[in-house]
Amino acid sequence: MIHIKNIKTKFFIIFLTAILLCSICLYELDKTLMPVVMSVADLEIRAKVMKIMNVTISNEYSEQFNYNEIINIERDSEENINIINADTLKMNKIACDVAIKVQNELNKLKKIGVILPSGYIFKNNLLAQYGPDININVEPVGYVEARYLSNFESVGINQTRHKIYVELKTNMRIAVPLEKNDIEIKSQIPISETIIIGKVPDTAINMDLDNTKFKLKNKYE
Repeated sequence: MIHIKNIKTKFFIIFLTAILLCSICLYELDKTLMPVVMSVADLEIRAKVMKIMNVTISNEYSEQFNYNEIINIERDSEENINIINADTLKMNKIACDVAIKVQNELNKLKKIGVILPSGYIFKNNLLAQYGPDININVEPVGYVEARYLSNFESVGINQTRHKIYVELKTNMRIAVPLEKNDIEIKSQIPISETIIIGKVPDTAINMDLDNTKFKLKNKYE
């Protein structure tokens, strides 16, 4: 009986030791690996979301934005510029369309997540071929926000370059077991560049683009 009891005690001690060692290994692996996984996931998700934003902006503005239809330049009888203003309703409408389409694409990304090959994490070609993949869950949070920026720059005598940019901004949540992180992703793309002939006084510019923006709350919030 004593012999059997000693065997059980030794087995129990070995069992506890194995659990302790496994716990220590998992803790160290998590402490070492998770920052790398989150860093790589951050880069991958930023790249995917930036591509979604840039493609959507390019498609929508190439179809809907015409400078001469949206930007109004009024001149006097001597062709001097009196005022420059924008059709803010039309610009808001395009910004709304962009935000909705970006949100739809982000929701598709949420459903499939991001898959990272082990070799990409460890920079190991063998693992890239045979190692397991790591699934990263992503989720849009907060808002998809679109806003405009406008810049006037003198490029010669009575010549002014007018650039209009659209800026898209949103937040994405990266989630792996026991850890998550929210990141802000922003893309700013020029949608128009025009040379205006004639002197442009500061008092003539009335773009009012600070109020020309659109915020769309993400559905999963």
